[in-house]
Amino acid sequence: MAPVTNGRVIFKSIPEGFPEPGKTTVFDGSQKIDLENVPLNGGFLLKVLELSVDPYMRGRMRDPKKDSYVPAFTIGEPLSNHGIGVVVRSENSGVKSGDFVYGFLEYQNYQIIKSMDGMRVIKNAEKLPLSTYVGVLGMPGKTAYMAWKEYSRAQKGQTVFVSGGAGPVGSLVIQLAKLDGCKVIGSAGSEEKVKFMKECGADVAINYKTEKTLEILQKEGPLNIYWDNVGGETLDAALETAAINAIFIECGMISGYNSGGKPVTKLENVFAKSLNMHGFIVHRLEHKYLEEFYNVMTPKVVSGQIKHREDVYSGLDKAGDVILAVQQGKNKSKAVIHVADA
Repeated sequence: MAPVTNGRVIFKSIPEGFPEPGKTTVFDGSQKIDLENVPLNGGFLLKVLELSVDPYMRGRMRDPKKDSYVPAFTIGEPLSNHGIGVVVRSENSGVKSGDFVYGFLEYQNYQIIKSMDGMRVIKNAEKLPLSTYVGVLGMPGKTAYMAWKEYSRAQKGQTVFVSGGAGPVGSLVIQLAKLDGCKVIGSAGSEEKVKFMKECGADVAINYKTEKTLEILQKEGPLNIYWDNVGGETLDAALETAAINAIFIECGMISGYNSGGKPVTKLENVFAKSLNMHGFIVHRLEHKYLEEFYNVMTPKVVSGQIKHREDVYSGLDKAGDVILAVQQGKNKSKAVIHVADA
């Protein structure tokens, strides 16, 4: 077999605001790979099928001298994120040709994986679309499930507010809160997203672009639990309307990712209301909940009890546009890049 193109999405420059397709990231189709003869050196050759695009990736587009919980992207090298692929050839006893493997992958068509550390073979006996494993059964689903289990201490009848409630994390949190018998308020930025939050069970669904979040929370609160995906003004509104001893689960603050951060001005409520604030990174919870997550969530997804949506974009060359759409909130649901068929 002749060598084939091994397309890549390269991190080209550090953005000052929103990442610009063709400037921050570029698609490079110049590399070739010989699938039959490329040395594996004890590893395995993976054909990438599905890649996740997530808000946190903006934080990796920084000067590597700035420390953070996740490494910065390297200029001149491919982007990376969670994805799923199929094994083409293997010299690793842990996987064989035809196995589907989930883990942290580079944004390129083919790559050689040295070991199974941090990787997981996906059996997919349920025959779900493989994109499901980078969405509701991937990192976003783990984020919602594991942190809700760890921090919410939810009780029936409590009031929960979820910002970013139509996204892959927020929409699952809404459903988990409803399963725990809570009253749920969700917020998002379009009428289509409001409709989806209602389909997920939200009792109150706010379009923050056309409605005043603070006024609605004052009417529907006080809040016992706030799941924060947004930060900024929405976090301030939650702080103002929180109950005494309320729990705040700080998952993300996308409102400030592309502007250097949004100010939060109501932090005096943390002590005034004896609030419990929990920040977290999902991989720090995986040792505790990983097997439970797959055992509990997979049948719920298969049965349709858990609702989820995906925006699937075909082709690695679309990556820059998809990354920008996610940062601007223009995607309607979980963003996935379909790289290739199995």
